[in-house]
Amino acid sequence: MSVTEPRPDDQLTVDASVHVQETPLDLLPYCDEAWRPALQAIADNAKTAGVGSELWPPGGGDEPAATSPDELRVHLTERGVDLAILCPTALQKLSMVPQAEFASALARAYNAWLVDTWLRPELGLLGCLIASPQAPADTAAEIEKYAGHPGVVGVYLPGAAVDPLWGHRKYDPILRAAEAAGLPVLLNSVEVMHPVFPFNTHGFDTVLARFTTSDPFAMMVNLIDMITTGVPARFPELRVGVLGAGVTWMPFLSLRLDKVYLEKRREVPFLAERPSHYLKGYFYGTFPLEEAGDPKDFVTLVDLFDGENATVFASGWPGAGHDDPAQIRTLPFSDEAKQKILGGNALRLFGIDADGRRTSLSQGAAAR
Repeated sequence: MSVTEPRPDDQLTVDASVHVQETPLDLLPYCDEAWRPALQAIADNAKTAGVGSELWPPGGGDEPAATSPDELRVHLTERGVDLAILCPTALQKLSMVPQAEFASALARAYNAWLVDTWLRPELGLLGCLIASPQAPADTAAEIEKYAGHPGVVGVYLPGAAVDPLWGHRKYDPILRAAEAAGLPVLLNSVEVMHPVFPFNTHGFDTVLARFTTSDPFAMMVNLIDMITTGVPARFPELRVGVLGAGVTWMPFLSLRLDKVYLEKRREVPFLAERPSHYLKGYFYGTFPLEEAGDPKDFVTLVDLFDGENATVFASGWPGAGHDDPAQIRTLPFSDEAKQKILGGNALRLFGIDADGRRTSLSQGAAAR
């Protein structure tokens, strides 16, 4: 089957990574009044803007691929996508904003804008709140505020140069609130160069080298930190997804962690199982889909970490190099595995049914 052929009629397809393109002017009406001048200065490309330039550098970005939910629905239908999980674009780098108050204000503005403008469950448009790692208590309040909204299906954890890593106990209020609301958390990787491990890639001469390493390394170190600090023990019902780094590094991480665990497990008495047990219970987005010389090699790597039950299709659309669901159909997986990767696993990750309805609402969230 070529990548241009239509999908089988009975194949539910969920795209776990579709990016809306928030701009300063989009967020301006939703932002705390005290921070509106800063957003306006960024929108004006003012040389004195300073704050927020990490997210929207002068010069602006590309035109958005869709400017309304209805237009986005048309694009998704053309690509054979039934349900889309909406994620941010500029705010993927929210963790790099040094001012905690501004970062928190941006997160609140984005969440309000997303809910008000884009989330349309009847159109298959669902989305994730963005967490501000600089303000865990404020993020927890945001989760509690929106947990009952039918279009909110997850919490997005920015991974760009986040410091400390996401296993740190300072983030427990975020993870606790997400678990209580029945919402998964989604770690996301973004290629940046920054003097924070593992983004301190200044020793490389090329973007090729930095891009090859920074995305998977960032997700690996955050997962290692989450496992070895006991996140699975503290939050046993929390569902975790990993986006933006592909999947082929997973067998290495599982084997390596288990090897060292057998030698150092006295350091982690709170882990009842080997690290690979917890890693295999998480979910991993396909983007960017690694293209092996022999497609069977990719399938073999996925099989090594039980990826048939842990991999979710995530296109990265409309970014450069985004993937198409038909690419999964061309791979030599079984038909059952393709159904899981293209749709079934995402339903479990996000706690939704085939119509996008929440099935994982906590009692408290359902009451709201």
